[in-house]
Amino acid sequence: MLERLVVGSVPKKHHLQLRDAAGHLHFEHCITQEGFDAPYTIAYHRHAPHRQQAATTTHGFGPREAAPPRGLAKRHFLSQKLPASTKGPLDARVPLLFNADVTLGVVKPGADDAAYYSNGDGDDLFYVHEGGGTLRTLLGDVDFSEGDYVCVPRGLLHRFLLKQGAPQWWLWLECRGGVAVPKQWRNQVGQLRMDAPYCHRDFRAPRFVGPQDEGLRELVVKRGDAFHGFTTKESPLDVVGWDGSVYPWAFPILNFQPRVGLTHLPPTWHGTFATRGALICSFVPRPVDFHPEAIPCPYPHSSVDVDEFIFYCRGNFTSRRGVSPGSMSYHPAGLPHGPHPGAYEASIGTKETSELAVMLDCFLPLQPTTQALALEDPGYHQSFIP
Repeated sequence: MLERLVVGSVPKKHHLQLRDAAGHLHFEHCITQEGFDAPYTIAYHRHAPHRQQAATTTHGFGPREAAPPRGLAKRHFLSQKLPASTKGPLDARVPLLFNADVTLGVVKPGADDAAYYSNGDGDDLFYVHEGGGTLRTLLGDVDFSEGDYVCVPRGLLHRFLLKQGAPQWWLWLECRGGVAVPKQWRNQVGQLRMDAPYCHRDFRAPRFVGPQDEGLRELVVKRGDAFHGFTTKESPLDVVGWDGSVYPWAFPILNFQPRVGLTHLPPTWHGTFATRGALICSFVPRPVDFHPEAIPCPYPHSSVDVDEFIFYCRGNFTSRRGVSPGSMSYHPAGLPHGPHPGAYEASIGTKETSELAVMLDCFLPLQPTTQALALEDPGYHQSFIP
């Protein structure tokens, strides 16, 4: 995603033989995007990575089943009410809102993944609200902790190992069009610009481990929102080296460098990651607008082209009351939305904000799932009436 990396043993050129000291020929495994026109990675396996045997599987999560149609309204979902699961992250995902481009949900896993997983429908982006652990992939391990974004590219075999004794609570986004750095933060050669809100050093790439065998042989592949089971004869974690630009990574949200203006800046200045049909933003603690007559609280606005979703992490949310860590607000296009009564006026004279939140603006309407209905705050829309 960010730059080409090379680790372990690779031959001098693509598609050439790679043999070990005993003369064993390794298998080249090309992981490509957009056919062969976009970023790619080439990994070298001791065994053929494509010889899977079809099998049944009991792993996977519930479908994206839309709730019955309801009236247009501002909505508030309380992920705090979702109970912790005893299952691994693959099985513990709960879809709450979705459209053709993204699925938004919550994961509260209670165990390591019991099988390897490959998502053929999209990139998975997680925000780790609580917890931590290790993302284990065929390209290496990515350690993560509270406050990290963790990205798993589409089709990459992996499983999650949880930090023992730590409660886990993650925001989950399945991005059907992939996850990328917004184009405005790159220069003409793809490097992050010096005025970008982060730098290459902020991203943690996989720590290469080399061939290992965890004793697991089950692989679950998601494609077309269905889960398909396979088994492998050898360990799929048999990579001796790889190079390329497709790999998992972690990014700490507090490494995002916020911008401050004379007056209030639009949310696009907080744009952190882009996906098809949506922009993912990070609101981090920062000074507020410094014009002597500035109103720091976000102004009421009509987003006539996008639906807005916010996951509240911590801090003082000056524009909202009744929200707490884990709250998820959804403001649909068509309705003006803005601060709760009194918040606009009360923000005058403040110098900083301690809020920490993840926001998603998306062009296609979001639909709540049947699971979301059980988490909804029924009085939220009416709470904006003084």
